[in-house]
Amino acid sequence: QVQLVESGGGLVQAGGSLRLSCAASGRTFSSYTMGWFRQAPGKERDFVAAISWSGGDTYYADSVKGRFTISRENAKNTVYLQMNSLKPEDTAVYYCAAGRPLGRNSYSARRYDYWGQGTPVAVSS
Repeated sequence: QVQLVESGGGLVQAGGSLRLSCAASGRTFSSYTMGWFRQAPGKERDFVAAISWSGGDTYYADSVKGRFTISRENAKNTVYLQMNSLKPEDTAVYYCAAGRPLGRNSYSARRYDYWGQGTPVAVSS
């Protein structure tokens, strides 16, 4: 069992930055691929970024590539999402997820077993 708690969301102006954190419980955190997904009102949950258990592989949605950076500190059971150059279209609830997808399967929400409660991000124009 893994419990995930996100933090760091809030209201920011376009062009600004936020850093989301996801703290995980459990001793097996370092064995999980960690992902960030987001869901805007009335839309499906979309993939944002993922990082392998070692941190050696990262994956990004095209819409955030070059602006967002995912990282992890296994010693602290924490994964981060640094979000720069934020746009109004980045407004959504951001969810952290843990699972064991391989490679490109990291893009699929169905491959993740554990989810956090979400943290809202609002970007004003």
